[in-house]
Amino acid sequence: MATPTLEKTDEAPSAADHLVTVTFRIRRFNPEEGPEAVWQDFELRIDPKERVLDALHQIKWELDGTLTFRRSCAHGICGSDAMRINGRNRLACKTLIKDIADLSDGQATKPITVEPIKGMTVLKDLIVDMEPFFQAYRDVMPFLITEGNEPTRERLQSAADRERFDDTTKCILCAACTSSCPVFWNDGQYFGPAAIVNAHRFIFDSRDEGGEQRLEILNDRDGVWRCRTTFNCTDACPRGIEVTKAIQEVKKALITRRF
Repeated sequence: MATPTLEKTDEAPSAADHLVTVTFRIRRFNPEEGPEAVWQDFELRIDPKERVLDALHQIKWELDGTLTFRRSCAHGICGSDAMRINGRNRLACKTLIKDIADLSDGQATKPITVEPIKGMTVLKDLIVDMEPFFQAYRDVMPFLITEGNEPTRERLQSAADRERFDDTTKCILCAACTSSCPVFWNDGQYFGPAAIVNAHRFIFDSRDEGGEQRLEILNDRDGVWRCRTTFNCTDACPRGIEVTKAIQEVKKALITRRF
């Protein structure tokens, strides 16, 4: 397949001195064209301080409008643009080209590879079916559960109690952790790290009264005990959540019933 090339010829040479030549090797899949995915190269002249998402925009807007990927806020909050970049799960909107390209004499010596996250059905190009992921999230009841009458005032919580689950409130449901997990790759029935992280957020919330219910859900054969502590999830999390630590705390709560 020919390599489309984008060069901004209307710029003065001095204005383009900071640009570098980078080849993006993207894994393409179109179910209407065939059952197999193919790799396609796109060569760009681009500022190395730009993000991978900016490069994907250039390709889609100026080279190949059929390229398909998800993105929304473009600022690392929505989690929409999680993908495998150079073999690692990352958010395209937070990954700078200069941080992942081997640059020499104004060009990258190797292509930057971009492909969909693993363990989920690819719908087209970089888009995967997220429904199983979100079903696991819904299954752990990610909402506050209380009993008795509705309070007449705000449910108060100390700073120490709030800090207990602060780390797991940072999850943006990008699926980078879950799709980096070897257990999830081999068995899509596993709840996965993200679901467990979001269960942790409520299990250890002092205002919540549904901890026992969530623990029983995660005590299932496809629950928390499937974790093999490879730390892939922690390494993949773009928000810096200590995912493996949260999973171990849920395991401990299941054994001790103290949380």
